[in-house]
Amino acid sequence: MSAGQLPYADLPPAYHRWKWRVLIAYFAFYSFNYLGRFNFSLVQPAVIADLGVTRADTGWINAGMFWGFALGGLVWGRLAERAGFRLIILLGALGTALFNVLASFAGTASGLFAPWAAAGFLNAATWAPGLALIAQWWPRQERGRAIGSANAAAGTALLLVWMTAPWVASIWGWRAALRWPPLALALAGALFYLAVRDRPSQAGLPEYAEPEGVSRAAEDASAGSERGLRAYLHLLKNWRLQIACHVRGLDTLARYGLVSWVPVYYAQAGGFDLKRMALVTFAYPAGLMLGPLTGGWVSDRLFKGNRSAVIRLAALLSASAIAGVALSPADSAPLAALFLIAGGFAISMAPVHALAVDLAGRRLAGTAAGLLTFHGYFYAAAQAWFFGWLSLASPDGWTWVFLIMAATRLLSAAAISRVGA
Repeated sequence: MSAGQLPYADLPPAYHRWKWRVLIAYFAFYSFNYLGRFNFSLVQPAVIADLGVTRADTGWINAGMFWGFALGGLVWGRLAERAGFRLIILLGALGTALFNVLASFAGTASGLFAPWAAAGFLNAATWAPGLALIAQWWPRQERGRAIGSANAAAGTALLLVWMTAPWVASIWGWRAALRWPPLALALAGALFYLAVRDRPSQAGLPEYAEPEGVSRAAEDASAGSERGLRAYLHLLKNWRLQIACHVRGLDTLARYGLVSWVPVYYAQAGGFDLKRMALVTFAYPAGLMLGPLTGGWVSDRLFKGNRSAVIRLAALLSASAIAGVALSPADSAPLAALFLIAGGFAISMAPVHALAVDLAGRRLAGTAAGLLTFHGYFYAAAQAWFFGWLSLASPDGWTWVFLIMAATRLLSAAAISRVGA
């Protein structure tokens, strides 16, 4: 046990009040985050109609955002460990809003690409540093639920943008959906910065001592690897973390494949107008909000920290739900809602982020979360282009899009079985 640390059970009541303050503040902040990240995906039909572009064109624009987010994940998590988590998160919120406004003035697909990629890069500053911040306050025995709550905030964020962006676009046009809602994210970032502290020591409190196990071993092994590029090199040698990174990539391919293409699919193949499309596909972010809370609790309590078993179960369940989207009639609103809420729930219940932080330890939590983000959004960028092309490549293109997504879930289940942690 290091100096300044206490066993978790011996920490003072003020510590536990602060840990909840940090978690609740991050949940509230991140609930606004997708107002500046997935607003474009939800107004794609309007962009296609207004600018005279194709699904492949908007797929490239989305790919730019995902590539930007992937690169940002690699940079911001590590930088936040040195510069401070809440400062980097504030920078991400303000920068995302700025580049959304700039993107709203674009008149061509190529004009949208650069500011949207920049928005993705800066928005990444709100995620990996946030998970690392939570890891400073929540030890492994409760980390599944804590990081599950952060992932639930992502579901809440999707619910909010799903309600907001199509509604704003239907009244004032798609440019307004990129121009005004992201300002709420900027305000939320400023309030979050004022509400939290990076580490217990900044609030005059002792830190928790990680008990024996995976995370304690990770913290001991990372001693001396906390500066510069050594942090990356240390984590890249961890084969279990590398598998987790690729599993996250496959998860993100399906997760954001659905975010990117479900609205377009039901608008074009199902004949839903913008408002009806938003109402039906609202089921997907509802599932995304509920799944992480369940997965975190199950992995902490029922599986005693065995995240891999829960990730495998989530992959198998989500494969079935996505196959249901592929094989059911596109104009059936009840079936669409059923499979989307089930798919969102199952995909998001996988505690991959908690596993990555467990395998890295709290000191390198930002770097580990950043590596996970890089892999996740590299895969997400690939799907944004590939599925846009595939949907146009044959008369059955949409069916193949969702069947391939389902197949990636089976691949995730096979890969995570090797990790066993």
